[in-house]
Amino acid sequence: MNFSNNKRHQAKIAAHAVGAEDIFILNRHSQGPGALAEEEWQAAGLVAPDMTTIREYRLKKVRDQLKTDDCAGILLYDPLNIRYATDSTNMSLWTSHNAARYALVMTEGPVIIFEFDAHEFLSNHNPLITEVRPAITYLYFTAGEFSDKKAKLWADEIMDIVIEFGAGNKRLALDHCAPEGVHELQAHGLELVNGEAVMELARLVKSEEEMHAMRRSIFAAEKSMSVMREHFHPGISETRLWSYLHAEMLSRGGEWIETRLLAAGPRANPWYQECSSRPIQNGELMSFDTDLVGAYGYCTDISRSWLCGDQTPTDAQKDIYTKAYEQVQHNISILRPGMSFMEMTNEALEYPENEYRHYSLQYHGVGLCDEYPAIPFTWELNELSYDGILYPGMVVCVESYVGRRDGGPGVKLEEQVLITETGYEVLSKYPFEKHLLR
Repeated sequence: MNFSNNKRHQAKIAAHAVGAEDIFILNRHSQGPGALAEEEWQAAGLVAPDMTTIREYRLKKVRDQLKTDDCAGILLYDPLNIRYATDSTNMSLWTSHNAARYALVMTEGPVIIFEFDAHEFLSNHNPLITEVRPAITYLYFTAGEFSDKKAKLWADEIMDIVIEFGAGNKRLALDHCAPEGVHELQAHGLELVNGEAVMELARLVKSEEEMHAMRRSIFAAEKSMSVMREHFHPGISETRLWSYLHAEMLSRGGEWIETRLLAAGPRANPWYQECSSRPIQNGELMSFDTDLVGAYGYCTDISRSWLCGDQTPTDAQKDIYTKAYEQVQHNISILRPGMSFMEMTNEALEYPENEYRHYSLQYHGVGLCDEYPAIPFTWELNELSYDGILYPGMVVCVESYVGRRDGGPGVKLEEQVLITETGYEVLSKYPFEKHLLR
């Protein structure tokens, strides 16, 4: 199917479904996050992002990185990479584990979305997308014993596009792909490049407009946390408490939560248990990590620990909370543009590994989700540890989990921080628990 034929195919589908104007109005991206979020953002004086500018910036970042890596284009399956490059979405959680849609961004040439049946109209509002084609899916769920044959048909089409628009360049970046697809692309003579690396580097530095979107996402998440806090009382189950964050986040234009990390009392040490049906008891510490993809698709990744009920905090609770708080504050205070990843590791505050449980890393990047880099502890450094530097416009999450290895309370705290030209800006504003500090 050639380029022009697909354009006619797209137009036919759009006309058959509903008028072009109606498609635009009814599209959820066009409608925006909704009245509740907009009223709260306006009251807080938060600037609305220009989504056209964001889309153009992000596509340019992808193409600039493709040029740096001398690639003809990039084939994307990861829904968040597709979102970044095209601002196109379709059942993002489902497609994260069902390879049913994909995008091909040519370095010089079209941006093509391949949609599964009857979903073509979803991207018609988007000016970045040159063309929408029917997806060829070769996952076993849809192709069964004919996966190999459908993968060949899929690769034939990809190869045709690379030949037409690649100007002889047969280097194609690829983020995620089943073995059948990799085999067929290589059999067609394509040199495959690590597309995950391309996208992580492209996504590294956020624009001013992206920051408008992220600030709004964080504000909406913190409003949702406040509602969650209103329902935090002895006897509520961890899952019920979590549901308030989820519901309120969705009502403010959020999209999904990537984990269910909320645990109280003895379940909070060690960390990483997801929320359960266990009722939270009076006097227990409860910790949670938002891990949510919020308004405009931007991630809010912050953590807090709260004391349940009306009991006075114990010395052990104060001690562990203070340690986590001081770790976060110190590890924010050292951040600066030009700082190397190794310096981040070596200058960060750490607690003795043999006495305290710790989080899985010290810092990580964040944008549409958790992103590059991941900054380890000193004891994790080895010959395979990578380095880099902080640039203005990068956003990092500063992590802390502290719990004694011999038992007792555990505390999870985390802040989201923008690297600026002169230092840093703490983006997350939800208050800490001063009564839990020593």
